[in-house]
Amino acid sequence: MAFGLYTLLEAALLCINAIAILNEERFLSKVGWGGDQSVGGFGEEPGMKAQIINLIRSIRLVMRVPLIFLNAVTIVVKLILG
Repeated sequence: MAFGLYTLLEAALLCINAIAILNEERFLSKVGWGGDQSVGGFGEEPGMKAQIINLIRSIRLVMRVPLIFLNAVTIVVKLILG
């Protein structure tokens, strides 16, 4: 079992899947990463926490349809090649 490019891409897909299924009300707000936590003032640079929260929201919004397609392709490849 070699570590190759496909394995690396599959690991990245699994990490994106994990980010995409995080529920803001159930999980993120309990650890202090909810939607109301990232409010900043005008002209202030967002902190690291606010940037990570925005990244999680962006992945959940933008990657919804591509993740369905990529997961289906990965399942078919796993079924065919083993």
